[in-house]
Amino acid sequence: MAEYWYNVKTHQIEEDAMSDWTQLIGPYKTREEAEHALEKVKARNEAWDAQDDD
Repeated sequence: MAEYWYNVKTHQIEEDAMSDWTQLIGPYKTREEAEHALEKVKARNEAWDAQDDD
């Protein structure tokens, strides 16, 4: 089964992690999930920041 990764340097989706791990976010089960990787990272960071404010 393929895994999908978001490359933060090229802003492209990779199937089965072809780049260096320091450039990748994932793995994701579907290409669509990988396409939304930055949105998930942003939401997670905002949640952590809100916890820090508490």
